[in-house]
Amino acid sequence: MNKIITNSEKETFEFAKDLAQTLKGGETLCLVGDLGCGKTAFTKGLASGLGVEQIVTSPTFVLMKIYPINSDHINKIVHIDAYRLLNGSDLEAIGASDYINDKSCVTVIEWADRVYPVKLLDRYIKLNNQKDKFIKSITLEELEIFNRVKDIWPKNCLQINFKNLEGDNREIEVYPVKRPTV
Repeated sequence: MNKIITNSEKETFEFAKDLAQTLKGGETLCLVGDLGCGKTAFTKGLASGLGVEQIVTSPTFVLMKIYPINSDHINKIVHIDAYRLLNGSDLEAIGASDYINDKSCVTVIEWADRVYPVKLLDRYIKLNNQKDKFIKSITLEELEIFNRVKDIWPKNCLQINFKNLEGDNREIEVYPVKRPTV
């Protein structure tokens, strides 16, 4: 797990630009955080680091934008804004499953907690991926939600949590999330 504090939108952009250099293709970045905490600035930096030449904007109303990349191993970044989606089925309905786990692209999902049970996955991680303890800690309704989305959960996923601090400061926490097997 990596946690940093950025002091401006530019620093958030640069952090993501640097992170982009570590990506190999096939990753899905699940961005979680309140409105205005830096998710889009992060995505713009990531796209810049991957070589996107177009202006990157949030796909709030179109839900998904695809930006071509001229690279040996990654040929596009897929930017999804899930704020208006209700669940994982909505994510599939917009065609996201065509790109998630595709080794030739990087997928970024803003508001990922709207379509994936991120809080349940956080609990799963905190219990060190121990299925028995996890199952005992959740309700039947939560287990049903978890089971509904586990098959469409990305195989190579990074969860990135954003938290607003004072002024332009924000805390960004990055950690890998294994595909659930419960």
